[in-house]
Amino acid sequence: MEPFATPVVGRESEQSILSSFVTSAEGRALVLRGETGVGKSALLGHVAEQARSAGYRVIRATGVEAESNLPFAGLHQLLYPLLPHVERLDAVHRVAFDVVFGRSHEGAPSVMTLGIAVLDLVAVAASPKGLLLMLDDGQWLDPASTEICGFVGRRLAGNAVKLVVALRPEGSSGFDSAALPELPVPPLAGPAAARLLDERHPRLDPEVRRRVLDEAQGNPLALMELPPYLSGQGGERATGEPSGHGLVPLPDRFRQVYGARIAPLGPELRAELLRGALDGVHAGAATGLARAARYRMQGVDEAAAAGLLDLDPVGGEFVFRHPLVRSTVVLSATPNERRSAHAALARVHRDDVERRAMHLAAATVDPDEEVAVALEEAAASATRRGGAAAAVTWLTRAAELSETSGDRSRRLGDAAFVAGQAGLLDQVQRLVDADRAPSGPDSAASVLVSAYAALYEDGDVRSSHRQVAAAVERLRDAGTARPAEELTRLVNLLLAISQYAGADAWERTHPLLDSLGELLPAKSRIYQDAWSDVVRRGAGVHERVAQAYAAFPNLDPWDITRLGVAAYHVDTLGHYRSHLLRRVERELRTGAVMNGMTMLHLIMLDQTASGDWAAAERTGQRVLELTTAHGNTLFAHQSRAYLALLAALRGDLGRARELQAVVDRWARPRRIGFLVQIADAVGTAAALSEGDYEAAYLCAIGITPPGIFEPGAHQASRTVLDLVEAALHTGRPQQARRHALAAQDAGLPEVSPRLALVTFGALAMTAGDDEAEGLFRRAETHPGAADFPFELARVRLAHGIRLRHSQGPRAARQVLGQAVEAFTELGTEAWAERARTELRACGGPASPSATNPAALTWQEQRIAELAAGGLTNKEIGERTHLSPRTVSSHLYRVFPKLGVTSRAALRDALAAVQSAPAPGDAA
Repeated sequence: MEPFATPVVGRESEQSILSSFVTSAEGRALVLRGETGVGKSALLGHVAEQARSAGYRVIRATGVEAESNLPFAGLHQLLYPLLPHVERLDAVHRVAFDVVFGRSHEGAPSVMTLGIAVLDLVAVAASPKGLLLMLDDGQWLDPASTEICGFVGRRLAGNAVKLVVALRPEGSSGFDSAALPELPVPPLAGPAAARLLDERHPRLDPEVRRRVLDEAQGNPLALMELPPYLSGQGGERATGEPSGHGLVPLPDRFRQVYGARIAPLGPELRAELLRGALDGVHAGAATGLARAARYRMQGVDEAAAAGLLDLDPVGGEFVFRHPLVRSTVVLSATPNERRSAHAALARVHRDDVERRAMHLAAATVDPDEEVAVALEEAAASATRRGGAAAAVTWLTRAAELSETSGDRSRRLGDAAFVAGQAGLLDQVQRLVDADRAPSGPDSAASVLVSAYAALYEDGDVRSSHRQVAAAVERLRDAGTARPAEELTRLVNLLLAISQYAGADAWERTHPLLDSLGELLPAKSRIYQDAWSDVVRRGAGVHERVAQAYAAFPNLDPWDITRLGVAAYHVDTLGHYRSHLLRRVERELRTGAVMNGMTMLHLIMLDQTASGDWAAAERTGQRVLELTTAHGNTLFAHQSRAYLALLAALRGDLGRARELQAVVDRWARPRRIGFLVQIADAVGTAAALSEGDYEAAYLCAIGITPPGIFEPGAHQASRTVLDLVEAALHTGRPQQARRHALAAQDAGLPEVSPRLALVTFGALAMTAGDDEAEGLFRRAETHPGAADFPFELARVRLAHGIRLRHSQGPRAARQVLGQAVEAFTELGTEAWAERARTELRACGGPASPSATNPAALTWQEQRIAELAAGGLTNKEIGERTHLSPRTVSSHLYRVFPKLGVTSRAALRDALAAVQSAPAPGDAA
C-alpha cells in the first residue's frame, strides 16, 4: 500500500474507468492488479474520493500477512463498521455472523448461507446512499474471507454496493478464481514517470535522476523512495552498494531503503515497531477497522519523521507507510527480539483464544504444556469457525511443544485426523514422518496418519488394514476402560478400509470389533452393520440411523457423513439429503474437503436413486474434478465408478465402459472390492441396456452366484433384479427363481424399501401366473416404491409383458404406459424404447398420454402414491426434494385427473386406475 500523499500521475485511463465504475447505477465489483508500489492504493484513494462525493459510505480494509491464517479475520476487518446493522437481519443470518466472528460455538455456516448473510448486511448498510467496500493487499486475505468476498462480488447487481479489491500479481490468491472483472495497473510510461519524479524531487542531481528513472522502471513508489537512498541523504546508502536495474529486485531494493532508515533507531523504538508489525498494524488508512483489536504503537514520532510511518487521518493512529516497511521491521529483528515481541502481544490478547495462542506459539522455544494446551483450544475454535488448515498448523505446533511423547503423539494424531478430513494428504505424510522418531512407527497417531495416506492416495487397503487392526488390538490389550477418541478414530478408519477392501477384510474386522465389547461406540456399530453386509446385518439399521440422525445438528460433520453412508446401504439416503445439502458447502469451504467429497458422493447416489439423473451427472463431475485436484486417487476412482454406473443406466455405453475400464484397471490389482464390484455392476447395467442378456448374466454372477448372497458383497443385494432378468432372458428360469427366493429368505424386504420393491418384483417375474399378479401389485404399491423410479419402471415393464401374454393386450396397456413414461422422464432411451415396443405390441400408441388423456405424469404418480400412503405435503417434499407448495400444486392437478376431491380417496382411485381398461378398448 502506497503512502497517503502519493500523487496520481499518468493514470488518466484508469481514473476514467474507475469514475465510471463509481457512477454506474448497478452494484459492481472490480479487481485492481499490479506489482508492489505501482500505485494501486493511490487509485483506491481516487475511487474513495469519487464515492464520497457521490454520497457513498466508504469502508477501507487491508489484507495483513500476519492474519492470513486466521479464519475470517479479513471479513471481520471489512465488515466491523457494519456490525451494528446485523440486528436488522433475520435470525439465521445473525447466527451466521455470531459463529464466524467467534461469538457462538455452533457449526460454521455454509458459503451460501454466510455469503447471503453478507449480501443482506451490505444491502441494509448501503441504504439509502450507497456503500463502497475497498480491500487493499487482497493477496493476504485469509482463504475463508476471500471466498466470501468472491461470492458477494459476483452478486452485487441490484444493490447500491461497490467492491474494489487491490492485489499483487506475485503468487496465487483466492481472487484468481473468483471470476471478478479486473483492471490491470501497469508501471507508468516514461513521460509520466519523469513528471512524477520531477514533481516529487524537483532539484535532483541529473546523474541520480537518470539512475532513479532507470532503476524504478515506472514504479511510482520507487520513484519517490529511491532518490534519497541513491543520493546518500541522511546516510541511508551503504558504501559499495550495487546499482543498476535488474541487479536487485524492487521489493528487495525497497527493503534496503527502509532498512537503512530503521537501523539508526534506538532499541526501544525498534521494539515498539516490531510489536506493531507482528500484530498486523496496518499500512496506510484503513477506514472503519476495529481499533481495539489491534496493537497501538506509542512514542514512534521519530519513526514517522524517518519516513517509516504515516498518521492515519481518520483514526489518528500511526500506521506503516507501506507493507514492505512492516516486513522490513520484522526481517531486521533478531530471533530473540521477535520472540520477546510475540510474548508481549500474547499478554495484550489474553482474551482472544486464537490470537493469544498464535503469539504464544511464536514466543516459545522449549516444550511448554501450558502453551500446547492453549494451541489445542485455538485449534478447536478454528475448527468450529471453519479453519481446518489453521487447526492443523496449531495442533502440529502444540505437538512440538508437548512435554511428553504421549501428548506429542496424541496431538499429532489430532492434527492428522483434521488434515485427513481436510484432504491435506501431503501434510498427513509429513505428520507421519514427524511422529516416527519419538513415538515409534507403531504409535496410534503414526498408524492413523500413515493409513490415511496409504488408503486415499494409493488405494492400499491390505497394508493399511493390517496396520490399523494391529493398533486397535494394542489399545484393546492396554486395558482402556472406556471408548477413547484415539480408539474411536482408529475403529472408524478400520471400518472405512474394510468397506473398500471387501469380504476378506470383513472376516478379520468383525471378530476384532466384537472383542472390544463396550469399547465400541454405538455409532461405530451402526457403521459396522450397514457398511459390511446388509443382507446379514441390515435388519433394523434404518431405525438406528434415524435415531442417530435425530441428534442433528449437534452431530460432528464426519458422523453426519458416515451415517449418510449407512443410510445409502439401507436405501434411506433420501430422508437425509437435506442434511447433506445443508452442510456440504460448509465442509468444502472450511477445509474439511474429504468430508465434503463424501457428501457429494452421497448426494450423487441419492440423485441417481431418485431419478434426478441430470443433477447426478453434474454432482459427479464436480466431485471428480475436486478429488483429482486434491490428489485423492481413491475418491477419484470412486467418482468415476459412480459416473460409469449412471452412464450405463442412461444408455451412454461408450462412456460407461471407458470409465469402467479405468476403474477396473486400477482397483482390481489392489483388491479394492468395493470398486471392483461397482465396475462389475456397470458391466451388468450396460449389457442390460443394450439387450445383451448373456453378457449381463455373466457380469451379474461375477458379483454373486444365483441363489447366494456372498458375504461382504455390497453389490449383491443391489443387482437382484439384474441377475433375475438376465437369467430369465437367457433361458435360466431355475437360477432366476432360486435367486428371487434367496432374496426373500434373507429378509431383504425388511431391510429397505428398495430391496422390498426388487425382491417382490423378482419373485413376481419368476412365479407362475396365478401368483405373479399379487406379487407385482405388492411390489408396485409398496409405500417406498415411488422413491426408486428406475426399479419401479423395470418391474412395471416386466408386469406389462406378463399381462400381455397371460391376460391379453388390453390388460397390459396401462402398466406399460406407466413404464414408458417413467423411462422417458428418466432419460434412458434404450429402456424406454423397449417399453414402447411392448406397448405398440398391445395396440397402444408410443406415447402413454395418448392412451389415457388423464394419465398422471411420473412425478404426479409418485406424489399421489405418497399422499395415498398418508404422508403430509411437507413429508412428501422431503422425500421428493420439492417444496410443500410444489407438492400441493401437483396434487391440485392430480385430483381432477383421478376424479377425487380429497386425499382420503386417493388410494382407491389409484387402485382403480391400475386395474381399469385403457380408453378405446372393447367392453
